[in-house]
Amino acid sequence: MTEQPCPCRAKDAEPAPLSACCGPYVDGSRPAPTAEALMRSRYTAYALGDIDYLHDTLAPEHRAGFHREAATGWSKNSQWLGLDVEATADGQPGDATGHVDFTAHYIAEGLRQTHRERALFRFEAADQRWYFVEGEARKSAPVIREARPGRNDPCSCGSGKKYKKCCGAAA
Repeated sequence: MTEQPCPCRAKDAEPAPLSACCGPYVDGSRPAPTAEALMRSRYTAYALGDIDYLHDTLAPEHRAGFHREAATGWSKNSQWLGLDVEATADGQPGDATGHVDFTAHYIAEGLRQTHRERALFRFEAADQRWYFVEGEARKSAPVIREARPGRNDPCSCGSGKKYKKCCGAAA
């Protein structure tokens, strides 16, 4: 029986088995060693529906605003197609912070969509872990979508921000 490939890889990248890629981070066996590894594992958690991992890897000061229902809905109602990491800045062992520019590809409500973001991560020396702090949506080519959330609705990405201050800011 062939093991499931890790969802974090772009379609044109060499597939890696989940257990040799993001699996050990998502299941808690070991912490992600870099900001990029945490970014990839958070994408994988969305693809696998592991909402607890998304909550636990969110910076502690942002957890109170985490919208579990919105994150669950986005995770469950999307078909996750792959992740492209375009750039990283810092985020290596020994760094205090790191940025990851990425594009997540998925299908929602029958439409192929992309989510482009520059994400900030912080390393906490006290527990030797990377955490997602915040993301800034980046503009991309227009994507035609059917229904959009209202400006004051919680953002479906699970950031805890209003749609207009998060993914809606790029629209």
